[in-house]
Amino acid sequence: MKIQSLAGAWQFRQAGDGEWLPATVPGGVHTDLLALDKIPDPFVADNEKKVAWVAEQDWEYHHQFTASAEVLAEEKVFLVCDGLDTLAEVMLNGQLVGSANNMYRRYTWDVRHLLREGDNELAITFRSPVRFITAENAKRPLRGVTQALDGGPHLRKAPCQFGWDWGPQLPPIGIWKDIRLEGRSGVRLEDVHLRQKHSERSVAISATVAVERWNEAPVTAILRLTAPDRSRVQEVVEPVHGKYATLVMAIDNPQLWWPNGYGSQPLYDVEVLLEQNGVRVDAQRFQLGLRTVELRQEPDQWGKSFTFVVNGVPIFAKGSNWIPADSFPTRLADDGGPGASLEQLIRDAAAVHQNMLRVWGGGFYEEEHFYDLCDRYGILVWQDCIFSCSIYPLDRADFVDDVRQEIAENVRRLRHRASLALWCGNNEMEWGWESWGWAEPDLTPEQLALLQEMAERDPRIRMLVEMASKLRPLADWRVLRDAYLQFFHTTLPGWIAALDPDRAYWPSSPSSNTPFHDVNGQTQGDAHYWDVWHGRKPFTAYREQYPRFMSEFGFQALPPLDTIRTYADEADWNMTSYIMEHHQKNAAGNGLMLAQMTENYRMPKDFPSMVYMSLVLQAEGIRFGVEHWRRCMDRVSGALYWQLNDCWPVASWSSIDYFGRWKALHYAARRFFAPVMLSIAEEGAQMAVHVTSDLRQPWSGEVHWTLETLDGAVVKQGKQAVTAAPQSNTPVVALDFGDVVNDGNQRSLIFVAELWQGEQMTAVNVAAFVPTKHLALRAPTLDVTVAVQGDQFAVELISDTLARFVELSLAGVDVVFSDNYFDLPARRRRTITAPLPAGWSEEAVQGALCVRSLYDAFA
Repeated sequence: MKIQSLAGAWQFRQAGDGEWLPATVPGGVHTDLLALDKIPDPFVADNEKKVAWVAEQDWEYHHQFTASAEVLAEEKVFLVCDGLDTLAEVMLNGQLVGSANNMYRRYTWDVRHLLREGDNELAITFRSPVRFITAENAKRPLRGVTQALDGGPHLRKAPCQFGWDWGPQLPPIGIWKDIRLEGRSGVRLEDVHLRQKHSERSVAISATVAVERWNEAPVTAILRLTAPDRSRVQEVVEPVHGKYATLVMAIDNPQLWWPNGYGSQPLYDVEVLLEQNGVRVDAQRFQLGLRTVELRQEPDQWGKSFTFVVNGVPIFAKGSNWIPADSFPTRLADDGGPGASLEQLIRDAAAVHQNMLRVWGGGFYEEEHFYDLCDRYGILVWQDCIFSCSIYPLDRADFVDDVRQEIAENVRRLRHRASLALWCGNNEMEWGWESWGWAEPDLTPEQLALLQEMAERDPRIRMLVEMASKLRPLADWRVLRDAYLQFFHTTLPGWIAALDPDRAYWPSSPSSNTPFHDVNGQTQGDAHYWDVWHGRKPFTAYREQYPRFMSEFGFQALPPLDTIRTYADEADWNMTSYIMEHHQKNAAGNGLMLAQMTENYRMPKDFPSMVYMSLVLQAEGIRFGVEHWRRCMDRVSGALYWQLNDCWPVASWSSIDYFGRWKALHYAARRFFAPVMLSIAEEGAQMAVHVTSDLRQPWSGEVHWTLETLDGAVVKQGKQAVTAAPQSNTPVVALDFGDVVNDGNQRSLIFVAELWQGEQMTAVNVAAFVPTKHLALRAPTLDVTVAVQGDQFAVELISDTLARFVELSLAGVDVVFSDNYFDLPARRRRTITAPLPAGWSEEAVQGALCVRSLYDAFA
């Protein structure tokens, strides 16, 4: 096999325009125009609107190349396009090669007969996705999300690229993945299916290969496995008779792969080779972790469990939801874009004890590097198929057939992954059919007729009639609902079971696995809970929920101020300014933050304090939920908050912003996802202390507790030895201070719980008897010292009174601290560490260190 890359320098132009401009492939129209300063940065101010015209036009890409002699010497030469986004016509030397209409598919065409010696010309015309979906939706309106351009479900393109409640309307266009020539002779690998069969001290690896032949010469397949430490290489050789062959290899004393926090992640290197006439003609390489994974659903006292089990060990899934990490995904290819890299994001998820990411169904199937990182860092992947919050034309045979090929390609690509835990059909579509009014039109024909009469007299009614007339008859919705049921409960699971029988399939998220019934129920399946955000319920409402698996819930925050500076001038630093609301894609989102803020905190004194307070608010809200569900881990098997990351700088639910800056929530996640978690369940004057452990062995230590004043005077105190049972919640002590706490002193008292193991304090939690806004906080006097220790610096703090949500930062540089936004009760010393910025001295750190607490935000 010979490969010739066609990536690199190309030319592009707006269709019909005479001027060819330099382009980079992989890439896209927006990024190419940006590189040439032809458009403003869409992420700044409201430039998103100023570049909307880009996706409304057709574009042409052009490349001249000379096919190598080695490629031309092969019997077959294929043009392979790993990703065309999205509506493309491909021409080679003036001849039509083929067309594309699905960004999730690889397109391969035999072009040997079209290639010539010397110069060759490859031209790809991309049609406007916006014009396409607009025209299709005019012919057949389909429900979608309100923040997106209408018609997205008609096109197999990332739904969020048309807009979402956290993302801009910036649909990219272009060659978004690799493009190349592949020269082949004799035979090639068409498919490789790796499977594992585990026994007590051995794992059998099988590789079923499918080949495509162009001659009858004998073919040999080789399965080669290299141990994680490279100390051992095993090899199996088998002849290939016909199209298929299966090679089996036993691995004795295997090194098992575990999710983050449960063990290590050893990865074997697997090669599958084809030889013909003693010459290697094809090869594929895989990264393989040895493990079993299942979704255990068994009857219990609450209904039916929903627990991921790895290597026979039940796992409490701790994690978040993943969205595309850049609105222009080609900027992630070499980690050279303006935003956070894939490695930084996955590493930072693992750093706060996450062990699962849900790849959400409104984006795309991620690139190989993403899954490589999840394998390496021990992050289980809940993989949605790419359908989200919309009605798709699943009654169309051509649409379904295209999706069939999409699913087959991506399942075959990913099924060997150690990290891959689940295939899920879609995001929130079953919920839509059950509860969002999709099952019937908004208006009946009789109501429409009446409104037509009224419209003649009232232009406002006429507008309503025009909107309603776009809805199709009731029978069409029944057809689409029946098509949904057939596809996600029969067709799609059948495809996946045939291709990947070793993974569980789940029809939708959320779902009870009973179509259109109790979709967000508490007895079986997974749940999404949004009543705190959209419904304005208090954070304590999370404690009323007992899902079997919480796969979505969230609360927004502004991004850090340094990120806001990248898109908003200081004159726009106001929650209701035009620019701030433009970078808030959820309707009334800033108002929802403010409403919850007034329930918990005093109003901030200025905009930087508003930013800080929104970060703290988000962290506290999610903490309420996760701590509760982990305390109920015998009933609840996972908590995935919405969302880990951003695709542009914006107010959102993320815990890491677009540039990779940790919000307060991400620091809080390090505490509430800790393998051994200390928490307080407070109710009035009652305080219940819990220790929750994910460890597979008992944990022993002590809980120290005090009822004290804000200034640290102890009213009551105690100690309690604790042995936390493995993978369980252990109630430690329940205290009732009703005889001490009263209306006269409750604003000046707090409850502090500390977790100790030997001489080391591993956690501290603070609970109050009134809302934080009513605490009689005073200005803390903080004694802060800095010391450099090798490539780290340490900050030691002690306060004369309670300092809530202490924030540390270094002016001018981003630093991840060992802890941040933490409570510092009076008279307790805390030491926080961080990497020392390159070239910095102790004096530089002292000069740049900024420390503030909640009191500073309102006083």
